[in-house]
Amino acid sequence: MRILVTGATANVGRMVVDELLALGADDVRALTVDPARAALPPGVDVIRGSFRRPDTVTAALDGVDKVYLAPDPATAPAICRLIADAGVRHIVDMAGPKGQHWQEVEDAVEAVGVPFTHLEPGEFMVNATLWTPQIQAGDEVRDAYPDAVNAPIAQEDIAAVAARVLLGDGHEGKSYELTGPEALSRPAKVAAIGAGIGRDLRYVELTGADAVALFASLMGEYGQWYLDGLAQLTVHPQRVVPTVADLLGRPAMSYREWSERHADLFG
Repeated sequence: MRILVTGATANVGRMVVDELLALGADDVRALTVDPARAALPPGVDVIRGSFRRPDTVTAALDGVDKVYLAPDPATAPAICRLIADAGVRHIVDMAGPKGQHWQEVEDAVEAVGVPFTHLEPGEFMVNATLWTPQIQAGDEVRDAYPDAVNAPIAQEDIAAVAARVLLGDGHEGKSYELTGPEALSRPAKVAAIGAGIGRDLRYVELTGADAVALFASLMGEYGQWYLDGLAQLTVHPQRVVPTVADLLGRPAMSYREWSERHADLFG
């Protein structure tokens, strides 16, 4: 069985390749914009290309049985048609919570009639690097909406789920909401990072114009969008679901454990 992993240059897609190999997959193909940066393991069939170059996708799909589809709403309809035309038997896509920005990916997948499995993670733990400049500068982390609560997930766990679904049976037609193992407030996340990297970090709340200015400096035009999302999480906190543990047979990675593993991200 030949499996194509798209978006294999970095982040989740690159991790999916490693997870597939660890589980014994022996015919893995990777579509990557930069093979050198992806540093894919020996034995992986590497094809240079991207969703923005459909001819490269067509070449990568030759003889493929299953596809891990990286999220790109702009190209999803066209790429999914190519996948269907190639005779692929199963698409495992990474999207996000239903009804939000990534819904376009799920809609495009379902429109072409190929059996699918939707992976729906919430916020990634790696988004904590938003605080990296402040943590590198001192022990104070300025932020907004301390009562915003969600259950962020490690990218490693998303990749592990994707690999299990690609290699397993009985997942077609299902949507898997994916969270980490604990719902955390913003101060609790800062405390977990501090514990993970061995520092005593202090959370300082900003409000109003100060909060807007901070997030604009950190995220540019997306700063207000992110703040609006935090405001929603104060009213509708994200619940923890056990999907990762159910599918993998082990607990999802905790925020503190993730911080310990990735202490280098905080300098």
